Amino acid sequence: MRLNRTVLTLGLAAAATVCSFGARAQETKVAIGISGWTGFAPLTLAKEAGLFKKFGLDVTIKKIPQKDRHLALASGDIQCAATTVETWIVWNANGVAATQIFQLDKSYGADGMVVKPGIEKIADLKGKTIAASAPGTAPYFTAAWMLKKNGVSIKDVKVLTLEPQPVANALLAGTGGFDAGMTYEPYLSSVRAKPEAGKIIATTLDYPMVMDTFGCTPKFLAENPKAAKAFADGYFAALDMIKAEPKKSFEIMGADVKQSAEAFEGSQKFLRWQDRAANQKFFTGEFQAFSKEAADLLLDIGIIKAVPDLGKLADTQFIK
Repeated sequence: MRLNRTVLTLGLAAAATVCSFGARAQETKVAIGISGWTGFAPLTLAKEAGLFKKFGLDVTIKKIPQKDRHLALASGDIQCAATTVETWIVWNANGVAATQIFQLDKSYGADGMVVKPGIEKIADLKGKTIAASAPGTAPYFTAAWMLKKNGVSIKDVKVLTLEPQPVANALLAGTGGFDAGMTYEPYLSSVRAKPEAGKIIATTLDYPMVMDTFGCTPKFLAENPKAAKAFADGYFAALDMIKAEPKKSFEIMGADVKQSAEAFEGSQKFLRWQDRAANQKFFTGEFQAFSKEAADLLLDIGIIKAVPDLGKLADTQFIK
């Protein structure tokens, strides 16, 4: 009898091992492209805390500048990415098909225009130099948006191509050769902490137009609908973890961008991560209205030559 029990126990253990390996084999391998932007941090949390794995995803996160992320999508180096709503318009208009599947965040002061002492208003920038990421990126678009709202075209200024972190560093060091620059959290907070070096003249509190979403190539979505749902569920699970275990969550997310938990907590106060309910609300009206206005501006400043079919840029079935 004891022998039979032993055989049975070994048999169950072997079956469990097979099931375990089978479960691992079921995990969908996928690479995603993001940056160190605070709004994307729950994706890192979902990976590092095992939440994506729990939902059946084997995720590799690649830090790729926004200006190059669409190239990584087109080449197949990544299958999904995080970026701003208007950037998906640019990518699709320029032949890189990609579909948004859930909203990540909204900026509430986390993106801004910083200026050197002596510049009092955005209209003063006409004829001056603004440092921003390359055309087709969120910082460039944000600059164009803020300028337009103040009667100035981005064609009326000289744009110096510089990424958000170097913009903040140069302003603080008093170097860089520009009058204004575009940056975002966590780098914007370094400017907040040293007002004598320059000031933040406008943020997304003044111009609420920076919204990030997560999306994938149509091929990946067609072949892996369960994985797409797992991405959304994993992201929303990360938001639940932030509420339940804020200190641990801030430590994990902060470490990824070389910040302490306390510093990261300070950065995230300037944005709002969007939960499932907020997602469902966003895609029923605001998304369409913003996409149209953004497309018109992108067309006007020459970033795109034609507006893609805006009705095909999102698939909301995965946030239900």
